[in-house]
Amino acid sequence: MTMATPSEAPLYERLGGYDAIAAVTDEFLGRLQVDSKLSGYWAGHSDDTMRKERQLIVDFFVQATGGPVFYTGRDMVTSHMGLGISESEYDQLMVHCVATLDSFNVAEREKNEVCGFLDSLRPEIVVKD
Repeated sequence: MTMATPSEAPLYERLGGYDAIAAVTDEFLGRLQVDSKLSGYWAGHSDDTMRKERQLIVDFFVQATGGPVFYTGRDMVTSHMGLGISESEYDQLMVHCVATLDSFNVAEREKNEVCGFLDSLRPEIVVKD
């Protein structure tokens, strides 16, 4: 992710702050959970587990974009260990990321920063092709 220079607002602010990131996360997760290639990763999760996972994702992105939250979740390797996420599945996640950001009319620069950050996590999440 491109870091903001001292004179410009952090990505967190340029994205619209906490509520905007939470709204984008909700739509993004909704898209992932109904995608036939990806929905199995949420099969059998309780509503409580889903709310907890959603909150961890929001906190992770808020902190990663320079916002005022301290992420208390596990690292990406530990969080995704044993899931067997493939390159093609991660590619599908990235398609949903772009579509979600487009649906919120996120500017190109910020969209590229978010997608670049998400793609930088690929080596920690993908375990097979």
